[in-house]
Amino acid sequence: MRHGKKFNHLSRKSAHRKAMLSNMACSLIEHKRIETTVAKAKALRVYIEPLLTKSKTDDTHSRRIVFRYLQSKDAVTELFREVAPKIGERPGGYTRIIRLGNRLGDNAEMCMIELVDFNELMTKEPKEKKTRRSRRGGGSKANKSSDKGAGKQTEGNKEETKEAKSKAETPKGEAKKEEAPKAKASEEAPKGEAKKAPKKDTAKADDADAKKDTAKKAKKDDAPEAKKEAPKTKKSAPKKDDDKKDDEKK
Repeated sequence: MRHGKKFNHLSRKSAHRKAMLSNMACSLIEHKRIETTVAKAKALRVYIEPLLTKSKTDDTHSRRIVFRYLQSKDAVTELFREVAPKIGERPGGYTRIIRLGNRLGDNAEMCMIELVDFNELMTKEPKEKKTRRSRRGGGSKANKSSDKGAGKQTEGNKEETKEAKSKAETPKGEAKKEEAPKAKASEEAPKGEAKKAPKKDTAKADDADAKKDTAKKAKKDDAPEAKKEAPKTKKSAPKKDDDKKDDEKK
């Protein structure tokens, strides 16, 4: 009976098992991730993690020990050049097993074994979520109105300071020139108002003048008719005198 014996033979002889684990270790170092059964992945983890620890010390002795297990020069160079610098600060636990479900043919439990430091999705630090706290009720509106009022006051203060600076920088002659046009404008303003005010009276006066003009025209039209009639009466007078002279002659 094999009670308490945790070593998994994987249904293989010792030579076959060692060769299989050596090939799987070389594939994992080269590709950084492989798919296999859960039983083989657990056996591979026990096989490869001591080799990864040996790779932290890059010397001839450690290289020869690792080469004795892997039997591949390419895998050894890859391990000591690329993998070792990344796992240098990690104190063990270099591999991760992720279960993928059961295989269709024999329903064996499948998984993916990978090197922890070469998974970019897992190594990224999660971004800290910024929580936005909103105040309920009228407090937020009151704060907004106060902020707006403060902003307006600051703008007004800025404008006042600008005006004060401009007045201080301008010479006295220019200040007088600026005051003179202002005085002229103030004098011209009442005149304009006085001109604008009697517009309604002028309209009434124009209507009255128009009525007077029409009345004068009507009188002028009547006057020539009277003058024309006057000569007729004068001509009739000489006729009477001629009649008197004829009577005297007779």
